[in-house]
Amino acid sequence: MPRMPTVIEIRTPGRGFTNITSQVQAELEGSGLCHLFLQHTSASLILTENVSPEVRTDLETLISRAAPDGDPAYRHDDEGPDDMAAHFRTLLAGHELSLPMADGRLMLGTWQGVFLWEHRTHPHRRRLVITQLPERQ
Repeated sequence: MPRMPTVIEIRTPGRGFTNITSQVQAELEGSGLCHLFLQHTSASLILTENVSPEVRTDLETLISRAAPDGDPAYRHDDEGPDDMAAHFRTLLAGHELSLPMADGRLMLGTWQGVFLWEHRTHPHRRRLVITQLPERQ
């Protein structure tokens, strides 16, 4: 039987990456599957390189080419020129992850980390839902 979901709040400094691996692991217990769901449409969850900041810089460069701020083709700009671009970037990068866990720890590779990728230029408070599905006994 799954445990009740836990919701944690993550403050972002604005556009960029926030490593949330330790915050997620602090909520885990047991073994099974951990599902992470970000309750927002302008930020993403990704599993990526956790050591080299150049990887995250390159990811930001690539996604900004695919979804540039202020593109005149966008109609939705209610909250500024980064508004529609942020929604599109979320579609490209995703907003949920399912990861295996054992003994209350994510079973990540040596260089992997869980990151909240903020696509808006200004700081935000983001809500992350953590659901644990324990292994069958």
